[in-house]
Order: sequence, then C-alpha cells, then structure tokens
Amino acid sequence: MTADLSADERAARGKAVRKDVPLESHAEFRAGDERDPIGLLLTQAEGRVPELMPIRHGRMLASPFTFYRGAALVMAADLAQTTATGLTVQLCGDAHLSNFGAYASPERRLVFDINDFDETLPGPFEWDVKRMAASFVVAGRDNGFSAKECNELALTAVRSYRETMREFAGQSILTVWYARLDVEEAAKQYKATLSSAERKRRKAGLKAADRTLAKAYTRDNLQAIGKLTTVVYGQRRIVSDPPLVVPLEDLAGVDTDAVLGQLQELVTSYRDTLPQDRRHLIDHFRLTNVAHKVVGVGSVGTRAWILLMESTVQDDALLLQAKQAGPSVLSEYAGHSEYVNQGERVVVGQRLMQAASDIFLGWLHAEAADGPQDYYVRQLRDWKLSVDIDNLNPDGMRLYAQLCGYTLARAHARSGDRFAIAAYLGKSDRFDRAVAEFAKTYASQNDRDHAALADAVTTGRVKAQPGV
Repeated sequence: MTADLSADERAARGKAVRKDVPLESHAEFRAGDERDPIGLLLTQAEGRVPELMPIRHGRMLASPFTFYRGAALVMAADLAQTTATGLTVQLCGDAHLSNFGAYASPERRLVFDINDFDETLPGPFEWDVKRMAASFVVAGRDNGFSAKECNELALTAVRSYRETMREFAGQSILTVWYARLDVEEAAKQYKATLSSAERKRRKAGLKAADRTLAKAYTRDNLQAIGKLTTVVYGQRRIVSDPPLVVPLEDLAGVDTDAVLGQLQELVTSYRDTLPQDRRHLIDHFRLTNVAHKVVGVGSVGTRAWILLMESTVQDDALLLQAKQAGPSVLSEYAGHSEYVNQGERVVVGQRLMQAASDIFLGWLHAEAADGPQDYYVRQLRDWKLSVDIDNLNPDGMRLYAQLCGYTLARAHARSGDRFAIAAYLGKSDRFDRAVAEFAKTYASQNDRDHAALADAVTTGRVKAQPGV
C-alpha cells in the first residue's frame, strides 16, 4: 500500500513514471485502422430498452458535443490505446464538462462537484483529465470559439488540475477530505478579485450569475413535486409526458398493483444500503406512485424510474430516482469492478469522489422479467444547478474550466496517491500543453465520428429520432 510509504517515497515513485511515460507523450493520439465508433455505440443497445435507442441516437446527432456526451465508450476504447501512467485513482469515467455542476450538500450549502458517476471505476488518472480537456475544445467549437480560445480552455482546465493536485500534495489527507467548493463563497472571492472597471464591464454577466444561483435554491424537492406531480381524486400522481415520462399505470400490459407491491419490496432492500440514521428518515415515507423516465444523452435506453414517496402528513412527499446501472464503459479496458452489484459500484465511487453526497444515495437489485437489473437510487432534484454551456462566452468558459480542473483534482486526490501524481505532473506546463494538444486532435476525431453517425443514420445502419 502507498500509505505505508513516506511522502518523499511516493513522490519519487511519481517522478520515476516519467521515464516510461514522458509528459510529452500525452499529446499522442492515433485512430487505429480497425476503429469502428458506430459499431461500439450499437453494442450498447444490449440490455437497454430498444424503443428508446433511436431517441439516444437522435440526441447524439444534434451536435458534435452531444455526440461526445454519449460516446464515453468510444473514448474509453481510444484511451486504452494510449500509454498509461499506472497512477490509479477512482475515475469518474465520463468527466466531460456537463457532468460537473452544483447541488445541495447535507448541510444545505450549494456545492460544486462532479455529478455523474455511471462509469466510475479505478483507472489511470489521465483518462479523466483527457476526457475533461477534450470536452472543452468540443464545446468551445460548438459555441463558435476560435482555435486559440479552445486551446486556452483546455490549457486552463489542465493547469487548474495540475496546480490543485500540487496544492493538495502539500496538505494533510484530512484537509483534502474536507475540501469542497462552496458556490456562494467562490462567487464572493471571484467578485473580490475584480476592479471597479471590471465589475462595470461584467455587470450583466454578474447579474445573470446571481439570478442563476437564486434559481438553484428553488430547484429543490418541493419544486420537483409541484412540477412533476399532480393531485387526482385526492391522490398525488406523477404527471405523464410520453415518451419521456410514463407513469406505471400507463405502461401497457402491466398489473399496476402487483408491480407496485414488488417495487415496495425493492425499496425495502434499498433501505438496507443506507446508513442507520437515513433508514430512520426513509421510514417516514412509503412508495405510492412510479413512472419511467428518459434521462440524459448517453444514458438514454437504460431504465430510470421516478419513485413518489409520501408520508402520512399532507403534502409531505419525496421524489427519488432509481437509475439502472450496467458495467462501466471502462470495464473492458481498466478491469472489471470488484462489486457484483453495479449500483453499488456507482454509489461507492460517488461517495469516494464527491465532497458531499446525497443523503438518500443507495442501491438495489431487481429480478425483472427481462433479466436481472442493478440500480442506484438518489433524490431526483436537490438544488440542482447546471451551467448553460451553450450560452457561455470564452471568459465564462475559462472560469468554468478552472472550477472543473480544481474539482477533478480534489476527487482524484481523495482516492489516489496525490504525492505521486503531483510529482509526476511537476511544476512546468509540459503536461498542460501535451493534453491540450491531445484535446485538439481528439476533438477533430470526435467531429469525424459525429459525421459518421449522421452517415449511418442516412444509410439506415442506425435509427435516430431527433428532437425528443
């Protein structure tokens, strides 16, 4: 175990890795002759709802960035062909910029963190860094930024990661563990760095940011209850919005009462995965209604359910989301998970990487008619805030890149050897420039892959339903 080594010994281990994997080598990417991104995407239909796959492909078809969001498996296969450092961390597995955001901590503070862990698995730290950096170039191009501006975005994200990792290498593990990015505090500190002239110049942007923060506090469980449910004949029900939200009673060929009873048993098994105090809390609620929900881009086709939980007190309700978890896209390349239940894999990875996790985070296993299924469970919405990437200007995107780089480094420092990684990265910007070069090359490859998907739809190889 690295914990048995001194900080100096661990740093020396990191520096030694440079001999086999020079910092400059991270710029390299070459698409193999056998590479078939569309074939890989089609393999993901196995175990998913067939009727929803055209929606997934339609969402990926919308732009190179939406394609990138859904192509984590494609990039995992590509990253596996690059030289790996062997400096292992708990990977997010899909660390693109839209998988960062703000949410409520258990202490009711708005914190910024990684917010998607479907693909989490241990692996080489640079895989997450490269996926993050390339996402900024892809999104920057989608927003019409210049090549220079896109390159600066990648450099900013990677520099922030490297400098933060070096900072954490100088701190105790408890300091690292307690570190979190409080959104309001970060906003105050940012405003304090601005001169009067800069405040005037950015007045509109600062006001917009304040409005966005204020809106986040309204996007809580009560708001979700009001938006997603209605009262029918004295009973609260989830509102139907097919094909994106379909209540259990509207699903064809389903015995609603029987299935609801089975789901109640599953909720009981989920309860057992919670800490004792959370079990006491969840015992105040019972399952009263369920709906199937289509989520995300890459996740479309996996089963996701909205669970309406109600207490005996009027209007005291809770919405949970149970989302199906299959093997990580990294599993064929970084090794299979030690956890048999894929929902547990997601939960353990999330708890390890996040500074503060949802109090209702747990998992369950279901024996369904079409085969066994693993799920993880969380609140459907709790002060959730996602940045509107499409409307960010280059300055706003650079600030966001700094936040993402910091956040990813903090997550990796919790699970990996921060001394070894910091020593490997060093003080110079060689790693930053190498990964930025990789990001530019890979963004161009992503453009070609997006075009290949469009061609596959035209020829009939892939079915797509855009605009849903």
